[in-house]
Amino acid sequence: MRIGVVTFPGSLDDRDAIRAVEWCGGEGVPLWHDDADVKGVDAVVLPGGFSYGDYLRCGAVAHRAPVMRAIAAFAADGGPVLGICNGFQVLCEAGLLPGALLRNEHLRFVCRDVPLVVEADDTAWTSDYHRGEVLVVPAKHGEGRYHADAATLDQLEADGQVVLRYAQGHNPNGSLRDIAAITNPGRNVVGLMPHPEHAVDPALIGGSDGQGFFRSVLQRAAAAATA
Repeated sequence: MRIGVVTFPGSLDDRDAIRAVEWCGGEGVPLWHDDADVKGVDAVVLPGGFSYGDYLRCGAVAHRAPVMRAIAAFAADGGPVLGICNGFQVLCEAGLLPGALLRNEHLRFVCRDVPLVVEADDTAWTSDYHRGEVLVVPAKHGEGRYHADAATLDQLEADGQVVLRYAQGHNPNGSLRDIAAITNPGRNVVGLMPHPEHAVDPALIGGSDGQGFFRSVLQRAAAAATA
């Protein structure tokens, strides 16, 4: 199964994402910000980093890249898309997910492992987990505070679109309602601030709790291929 990983100018976790895909048994396919299509991949990852230097706002320039038009069409057809950290910011700027990621509450860059509670195990990226399961995944961001108006937050809650929450007392950035990840109504597009691609190798300090994101989508793609 082939998972595309986009590189924007300023991306820095694209190689890590490809390695995570391959560690979990898939084929990582590099996608460039200028590509006009997604090369027939089964899923797409928008990685972390500082796309276009985070000028204007994080993701505000990247969401206008040619490849994002192809990704929007891919997502509209039900294709799985995962935005990690800066990728989450890009998805919100592109309107593929609601809300925005603002400066951390204390205006400090966060870099530490965070415990996360799985709220939704029925998305394209979280079916390998169980609702209520606690994961520990590294976070590293300066603009990770999830924000939306009250009506949007209530709708996300009512429709089960909150995918992950920071465990009680471990919210590192002031995100409203401790939200760490959300999904779209179709449950194929997911954005999260922590970095599962840094938590796939049990020999490394990040642990292996992030493997489930990549196993989930690979299993989905394999099932679709045999249907």
